[in-house]
Amino acid sequence: MAWLTGAALGQVAEDTNPPTNVILIVVDDMGWRDAGFMGSGFYLTPHMDALAREGVVFRVAYSAGPNCAPSRASLQTGRYTPRHGILTVGNQRRGKAADRTLTVPDSSTTLAEEEITLGEVFGQAGYATGHIGKWHLGEDPKTQGYGFQFAGGKWGHPPGGYHPPLKLPGTEDAPEDAYLTELEGDAALRFINANKDAPFFLHLAHYAVHTPIQPPKGGARAFRDRAPDRGQDNGRYGAMLFSVDQQLGRIRSELSKLGLGQRTLVVLTSDNGGHMGVTSMLPLAGWKGTLREGGIRVPLVFSQPGRIQGDLTRLDPVHHVDLMPTLAAWCAIPLPHDQPEGPELDGVDLGGLLTGSAPLAPRALYWHFPRYLDGKGPDDPDWRTTPCSAVREGRWKLVEFYDDGRRTLHDLDADLGEAQDLAADQPDRVREMAKQLDRWRAGIHAPEPVPVDS
Repeated sequence: MAWLTGAALGQVAEDTNPPTNVILIVVDDMGWRDAGFMGSGFYLTPHMDALAREGVVFRVAYSAGPNCAPSRASLQTGRYTPRHGILTVGNQRRGKAADRTLTVPDSSTTLAEEEITLGEVFGQAGYATGHIGKWHLGEDPKTQGYGFQFAGGKWGHPPGGYHPPLKLPGTEDAPEDAYLTELEGDAALRFINANKDAPFFLHLAHYAVHTPIQPPKGGARAFRDRAPDRGQDNGRYGAMLFSVDQQLGRIRSELSKLGLGQRTLVVLTSDNGGHMGVTSMLPLAGWKGTLREGGIRVPLVFSQPGRIQGDLTRLDPVHHVDLMPTLAAWCAIPLPHDQPEGPELDGVDLGGLLTGSAPLAPRALYWHFPRYLDGKGPDDPDWRTTPCSAVREGRWKLVEFYDDGRRTLHDLDADLGEAQDLAADQPDRVREMAKQLDRWRAGIHAPEPVPVDS
């Protein structure tokens, strides 16, 4: 890719002086309420909580999809899922055949080469780029702009589990008592130290806390006497999350030791909601695999001491597609999307919310999941096997189901748990929001299911 000229590279260095490093930490399947700063009274996340106290917490942040690969592709590209074509994970015909009344569109399993990633944007700007952990967008993150990589590949979960023998690139010589999350932390420290004198962008995408639930040896003991909290009571899962938190602590300590703390923006988020039966997102409804709030709402923190005022909470609805424009603007890096021939971005720069200098203009947020998933939840027997799309505008969220054309409407300010469907009470609002969703799908060329016999 050659969108950034030599003169532009020089301008980036001059404008940032010294350039800002970025560490983007994505915890796999961490639920919206799993961290202490988001309200958990059971799990232990002291370093995440400290990061939140020093930064800006977005309590109404969303992933681009309810499961891993679609949300990660959108996070990397700043584009909604219909644009990059990764619509779901795994088997193209998930769920029982008897439950599928529609023929669903194909879904890519590899991010197309022409898509531009965060690694490519920062790499073109002269940054050292590194990926550690889960990639799930193809065979090798090095083909998408990452100069260094550890443990990344096509896998959606660690194929050998979290304990040796591990089956991931870079783990071949891991000692017998190694733990994958700690090895990811080790790799992060190596990358930071190797690039301490040059600007760097690190994408640290922990495999944890995705299944299998395999904590560090002895790690679950710390949770034996802790009181459950609104459905959160799994000590083995808690120990996995605590290990992720410890790696954050190690990274922040290393940044401080190297004098990079105030020069480094640290962003923490998750790729989708928590796993059903493992953790709980209450008071949100749903979990990973649904377009309920518990499936797509995620924690999101930005922290850079000296540049971002600490201990701030934002209630503006924001989205993972906002990360590309936000991180690039924060580091004064031009985007290829700003050029006439560049690919379209769907996100906006959140810098004004980070500094308090500008509000976020009103906008709608969208989701498109035209696929079936296996598994059914007790609060809605057919939710995970029904293709649907959704739009959120202000306090209102509309979901449209393809199987029967059913539409639900929720006032999220008054009903965070989506317990009351107001569609019958507000037909005009449903009609207008449905038209808005139709216009978005048409404009973005979203592929849609069709009847099985059509």
